[in-house]
Amino acid sequence: MTLAARFARVRPRLLRLAYSELGDFGEAEDVVQEAWLRLQDTDVEAIENLDGWLTKVVARLALDRLRSARVRRETYVGPWLPEPLASADSADPADRVTLDESVSYALLTVLEQLSPAERTAFVLHDVFDVPFGDVAEVVGRTPEAVRQLASRARRHVRSESPRFDASRDEHDRAVRAFARAVAEGSIEGLVAVLDPDVVWTSDGGGRASAIRRPQHGAERVARTWAVLSRKAVHAPIEVALNGRLGLVLPFADRHRAALSFVVANGRITHLSAVRNPEKLHHL
Repeated sequence: MTLAARFARVRPRLLRLAYSELGDFGEAEDVVQEAWLRLQDTDVEAIENLDGWLTKVVARLALDRLRSARVRRETYVGPWLPEPLASADSADPADRVTLDESVSYALLTVLEQLSPAERTAFVLHDVFDVPFGDVAEVVGRTPEAVRQLASRARRHVRSESPRFDASRDEHDRAVRAFARAVAEGSIEGLVAVLDPDVVWTSDGGGRASAIRRPQHGAERVARTWAVLSRKAVHAPIEVALNGRLGLVLPFADRHRAALSFVVANGRITHLSAVRNPEKLHHL
C-alpha cells in the first residue's frame, strides 16, 4: 500500500480529531493537510506506528491553532459558536457517520468553555481513547497532570450536559415542532416547545446580523423568533447537523441561519444559530 493510500485510510479520523479540537472544519482540513506535508518530509520507515504518529502530529498542530484562535476570538464580534457540520460534507457514507457521531454540536459548544489544554486532553483521551502517555507528549505535561486536565474537563462537560439525553425521536419531534411554529409565526407554538429557561445564542461574526448576547426564557425567545419568521424567505429546511436533526433558515438579507438544538424532556433547552457565512460553506 502506498503512503498516500495509507494516509487516505486514516484521514477521516484525523479530520474528526482536528475538528473536535478546533470546532472549525476549514481549520481542521488545513491541519490535516499540514500533517500530510510533514509526513512526506519524514523517514516513514523509522515510524513504528503511523496512525499513532499522525494522531499526535494532528493533535499538536490543532492545539497550537486553538491557542492562537483563543486570542483572535477575544476580538470576535458577538458570541463565537463552532462551525456546524452537515452530513452531506462527505461523499462516502461511512465517513459521514464517523464524522457525525464522534462529537455532537452540544458537546462542541461545551468544549469551547475549556482551556486549550483541557479540551485537547478530553478530546484525545475521552473521545479518541488515546493513552495518557501519548496525550502528555502532545500537551507538553506529565501524564499525571494530563489526567487532572481530563478529569476537570470531564466534570465540566457533565455539569453542562443535560441530565437526561433526549432520544433521537424526542429530539426530532421538538425540532419539527419548532420548525412548524416558525413557519406559522406562532408565539404560542414556540412557547410550547421551548423550555422555560431556554438559552438562544447566535453567531454572526460581524458579517451577518445576529443578537450580540445570549437570550434567555421561552417568552422572550419565542417573541423574537415570531418576528424573525416574517423575514424568512422559506420555511425551515431540515438538515442533519453533527449527527442530529437541525434546521437551515434562509432570510431576505441573503444570509442563512444554521440551527442546532439541545432537547431535554421534550423541550428545547438550548438553541444555537450560526449566521456567519464563513462558517456555512460546508452547508
